[in-house]
Amino acid sequence: MTSSDMDIDEGEDPSEFEGGAYWFRQGAKGAFCLPTLILMMAFVGFTSLAREVGLTLTEVLLMSLFMWALPSIVVLTGAMSAGAGLIPAAIAVALSAVRLMPMTVALMPVLRDEKRTKTWHMLIVSHFVAVTAWVFAMRNLPSMPRAARLPFFAGFGSTVHFVVLCSTALSYIVLPAVEGPIAAGLVLLTPIYFMFSMYQASRTSGDKAALILGLILGPVFYHFFPGADLLLTGFVGGTVAFAGWLFATRRAEL
Repeated sequence: MTSSDMDIDEGEDPSEFEGGAYWFRQGAKGAFCLPTLILMMAFVGFTSLAREVGLTLTEVLLMSLFMWALPSIVVLTGAMSAGAGLIPAAIAVALSAVRLMPMTVALMPVLRDEKRTKTWHMLIVSHFVAVTAWVFAMRNLPSMPRAARLPFFAGFGSTVHFVVLCSTALSYIVLPAVEGPIAAGLVLLTPIYFMFSMYQASRTSGDKAALILGLILGPVFYHFFPGADLLLTGFVGGTVAFAGWLFATRRAEL
């Protein structure tokens, strides 16, 4: 679903077209899409891993509800299975979630309506910022009316969150244990899918270069600096890509 698909449904009150309730519903409808299905399958893989570690259904749902980003959840699960203490586990999870900070910083100006948006609005919807919602929002929101963006994103994010929580609970209860390699493959579906989606949605050569450098540098830093590989990959790859793009742009202007 894209912004061009969001026409007024038959029976909608035209006076409500610019209202938050209408756009919240449109965002909720947009949540039923391929990215959400892939995210659901990834969480199915996580439930199998969680069951092997010995996590209860309540623990799995609380982690999914309050942490939301699957890589951070997997990191915490691994720390728990390894018997890591509270502080090391918290540091590991925080480092794995560092990537969400620039994503949130980039998205907030797109969402904000200076006339209507309150700080607590932004704090609430920032919880939904993860790769799935971020890519979808950055591809669809810029072409929408400013007043529609926040309620649309809130509808999309909350619906995806609810649907994934329900599918996670159902898979934990109903499905048998999935083989380790299959479960790991399901967990990897989301980053692989959205890596290609982000490449397709890239607007500049610098964006594409950053993704390619990330693929190259990630395994290198993982080998030499385990634990800090994600942070170093993003910092070094992003800096080099931006510097190269800036140099090429200024040279072309001469």
